[in-house]
Amino acid sequence: MQLADIPFTVTDWSQVEPTEHPGDHGMATWRTCQFGEIRVRMVTYSPGYVADHWCAKGHILLCLTGELHTDLADGRTVVLHPGMSYQVADHTAPHRSSAPTGATLFIVD
Repeated sequence: MQLADIPFTVTDWSQVEPTEHPGDHGMATWRTCQFGEIRVRMVTYSPGYVADHWCAKGHILLCLTGELHTDLADGRTVVLHPGMSYQVADHTAPHRSSAPTGATLFIVD
């Protein structure tokens, strides 16, 4: 990842307009800032959220609150708690997330 042409910027996430993205179950609420090709998001999953797709995009993801379950196409499941992160490159490990009790995440992709 090349971080270029991004001025020093402070983001007050409470001021970023949320967008809603329904899953197979529950809702994902995204607050998104775009810096060139870099997307930075604060994402909240409602309790019981299950993604409606398998994702092959790379992410750097930090769990801030709740519990995030990520199923990988190879059969593994990873559970993140607050303060834990995962990092994955594009097209490396297709994954699908859920949040049985809800979760708030900080994601860069």
